[in-house]
Amino acid sequence: MPRRTDLKTIMIIGSGPIVIGQGCEFDYSGTQACKALREEGYRIVLINSNPATIMTDPQMADRTYIEPITPEAVAKVLEIEQSEGLALLPTMGGQTGLNVAVAVADAGVLERFGVEMIGATREVIHRAEDRTEFKRICLSIGLDVPASGIGHTMDESRRIAAEVGLPVCIRPAYTLGGTGGGFAFNIEEFEEIASRGLRASPVSEILIEQSVLGWKEYELEVMRDKADNVVIVCSIENIDPMGVHTGDSITVAPAQTLTDKEYQRMRDAALAIIRAIGVETGGSNIQFAVDPETGRMIVVEMNPRVSRSSALASKATGFPIAKIAAKLAVGYTLDELANDITEKTPACFEPTIDYVVTKIPRWTFEKFPEADETLTTQMKSVGEASSRQSSSIVRALSAAEMPVVIPVAASTVTVKAVP
Repeated sequence: MPRRTDLKTIMIIGSGPIVIGQGCEFDYSGTQACKALREEGYRIVLINSNPATIMTDPQMADRTYIEPITPEAVAKVLEIEQSEGLALLPTMGGQTGLNVAVAVADAGVLERFGVEMIGATREVIHRAEDRTEFKRICLSIGLDVPASGIGHTMDESRRIAAEVGLPVCIRPAYTLGGTGGGFAFNIEEFEEIASRGLRASPVSEILIEQSVLGWKEYELEVMRDKADNVVIVCSIENIDPMGVHTGDSITVAPAQTLTDKEYQRMRDAALAIIRAIGVETGGSNIQFAVDPETGRMIVVEMNPRVSRSSALASKATGFPIAKIAAKLAVGYTLDELANDITEKTPACFEPTIDYVVTKIPRWTFEKFPEADETLTTQMKSVGEASSRQSSSIVRALSAAEMPVVIPVAASTVTVKAVP
């Protein structure tokens, strides 16, 4: 099917300032989206409060608003730009862009100005981001999830913790980089993390779930179009186990320790999830955990947007996830879009790579002397580096400006690898 001609102007919400948990990967994604949609002849309106990004360069959008990314600012820009064929694309600005788009939709602003949300509808965002609804959908399609409950108050949260049993993992809803969450091993830690999580969540909601600390963690980058073509762009394995945020974990692509049977089971689960959630025009990141002792696989969570891992998967495979997602949002299907690398096969062919890509997080705890350096479910790294050459772990460590420790006989030698 051809691109939509009823759309004339597309407003993209950026991710705002670079903060811990949300960095330049969303500038990378937003820039790809701006370029891809301008190629198709659409007028692009961008709102982003960070003038230092490439996305806010004058040639990227037809009109750029350097304004705070808040529901009030977005509503004001929509009022200024209201016209026939105006659409809002919220999936390129990370969790910040998604949350603001949800707030604007719930306030009735989109309906008032006749604006369509593309890429992910309000209902799709609700099904993926609302912990209760996501759990219900996973169970309805026969997938396993940890025992859990949803708390909106401290009293409610204490009752759920008593039912699930300590230790528990606490995940606030609609937050960025695991903000406010963590593992609680005793009642004192539970009180502290649960109250912090309720404050951090914009809807005062936390998921309290059975601890899967130490399980192996995997991610799949998935794309789907309106014709129900679905592709797995890349599998990613976290070297660090469950309990360490993905952004703080060393990760490798493709996954290294799954058997073919385990991978196919995970792949089938990802296809079932993206269809059940209803993502029709873009990419999603779906996370799984596997018990190394029994092989039990559970669904951890899903992001119905371009994510931090999308940038890694794009660079690892050469598949431009943000660009393709933007074009799917305006009506194209995967079989109509060319693969940028081969220039012969369509984008509905799943990428296959014969090398390993390693991502290494970068921390700067020296700049925050009072910060707790313990890695938990709340992201603390400020950036990352990657390598896809031979000895990719050593080269990625070097790129992250981290010393490489090599044991030699009875002694240890610290060297700096040459990039």
